[in-house]
Amino acid sequence: MRYLTDRKRAVGLGAGGSGTQGHWQMMVRSMIMVILTPLFLITFGLGLGGTYEEALAYYSQPIPAIIIALSLIVGLTQLMHEAFEAIEDYIHGVTEKLTLVATKALAYTLIVAGLFALVKLAL
Repeated sequence: MRYLTDRKRAVGLGAGGSGTQGHWQMMVRSMIMVILTPLFLITFGLGLGGTYEEALAYYSQPIPAIIIALSLIVGLTQLMHEAFEAIEDYIHGVTEKLTLVATKALAYTLIVAGLFALVKLAL
């Protein structure tokens, strides 16, 4: 028999039993996006307005490529987790599981396609 109070058993666990880990991950991604969004807009803006060769040369540099790649990865991951929240709230049963798998597959496919295009552009 365990001699723990109800409060002691509940510490760190939310209503779903998973604790605050998801909340902290969401907060960290949001803080990263606060930094990456202006950097992305500046980087993207500086790449506009030139010829194709100038844009190709600009995005072949490491700093703009890294900023674009990080924005793509963190932004789509954040979007995927936000979509998970909406799906878990409004869809239930087998449809929920299939929708979650499809959402995750779509997000990771977009990340890979974006990174592939960025690498192809840089080389």
